[in-house]
Amino acid sequence: MSRIGRMPVVVPKGVDVDIKGSSVRIKGPKGELKRVFPGDIRISLEEGEILVQRPSDAPTHRALHGMTRALINNMVVGVSSGFEKILEINGVGYRAELQGNDLVLYVGYSHPVVIEPPEGISFEVDNRTRQIKVMGRDKEMVGQVAANIRKVRPPEPYKGKGIKYLDEKIRRKAGKSGRV
Repeated sequence: MSRIGRMPVVVPKGVDVDIKGSSVRIKGPKGELKRVFPGDIRISLEEGEILVQRPSDAPTHRALHGMTRALINNMVVGVSSGFEKILEINGVGYRAELQGNDLVLYVGYSHPVVIEPPEGISFEVDNRTRQIKVMGRDKEMVGQVAANIRKVRPPEPYKGKGIKYLDEKIRRKAGKSGRV
C-alpha cells in the first residue's frame, strides 16, 4: 500500500468538508476549493479525518491512491493556512511594484511587464529585499503564477541577473577569458 495514501488527512477546526461521491468541496477561512477525483478511489470522512482507499492493487489504482490523498491534503492546507512562493529579483535597475492588485515588473525591457493575478492569488512586494511573494489557497495555481513571473526574465548564468526562486541556486559560468 502507498505510505502517503494510507495516512489520514486531519481536518483542522474551522474547515468544512463536503464529500459527494468522487467530488470533494473544502471550505475554510481562506476560501473554498472544489475538485473531482476518479470514481474508483473511495474518499470518506470519519471522525475529523479524511480517508482515501483504493479498490485493488492495479497499477492505475496504486498511482491514484497517494496522489488523491496528497491533493486533498493540499486543499485542506490551502483553505486553512494558504501557500506562498517567494521570488527574488537580481540585476541593476530591476525592480517590481504593485499597481492596485497588478504586479508591474521593470526587468530590462523597453516596457514594464504587467501581470494580473488570477482569482484567489495575491502579490506582495518588498522593495528593500527585492522579493515578490505570490500567495493563494491553491498550491497548483500559486506555483504556476510564480513560474510565469520567473519566465518573464529567467536568471542568466553569467551575472545571475533575472528573476529566480528564493531557494534556487544558479549555476554560474566563467564567461570569456580576457587576452593574456
